[in-house]
Amino acid sequence: MMDPDQDPPEAICGSAEVGALAHLYRAEVYRSTIWRQRLDMTTNWAVVSTGIAFSVSFANEQASPLPIVLVGLLSAMFLILEARRYRYFYVWKFRARMIEITNYVPILRGQGAQIPMDKGTALSDDYMRPRHRISAMRAIGRRLRRNYGWLFAIQGVAYYAKIGMHPTDVSTWSEFLYRAHIGPIPGWMDLMAGVAFHLGWMAFAYYTWRLEKADHRITADYLDPELASGVASDNS
Repeated sequence: MMDPDQDPPEAICGSAEVGALAHLYRAEVYRSTIWRQRLDMTTNWAVVSTGIAFSVSFANEQASPLPIVLVGLLSAMFLILEARRYRYFYVWKFRARMIEITNYVPILRGQGAQIPMDKGTALSDDYMRPRHRISAMRAIGRRLRRNYGWLFAIQGVAYYAKIGMHPTDVSTWSEFLYRAHIGPIPGWMDLMAGVAFHLGWMAFAYYTWRLEKADHRITADYLDPELASGVASDNS
């Protein structure tokens, strides 16, 4: 009698198991596609909101730059929401990619279909104990570097254009500060808050980029070609 806690002596490689794996792969790809669409939807909201704010602020000479400031805060909220969605998307993306590397790569290399009944691979562990594959901080940093950083930069340029060149160019520093004021808040305070906001997201993007460069775990670098070859050979 074989110990039920031990691995079977041979890998399961029948047609039924391969067919089940194919259906599992389709399901994971579908999940990742759906969550990718949700990511694009959040970005579209931020872009459309920015366009509306620009239209309002540049509508006439008396229009306030306040809509550009508010859309920056709104975009920050969209960034946090999109980072949360990205964490779920990364779960399904990880699973689909690991199935490709550990199973489909050996098939395409002519090594045959072999599905080891293992107890320790990253893929089986993820099904037994599901968890996020990326932290919230790194997810925010990644979406910031790829999408929202450019959006914040455009908003900053538009804000400067509104108070510095619309409807005419400013000629003195006092006039520049006067155009920057919003209600009871003086212009110098608005400018300092804006500079701190933009320096903050740039520093955060750089810090999370350094975190990713320093992370060498197998689940973080599963798209690396050399690592992929090693994983595939170990499971073939």
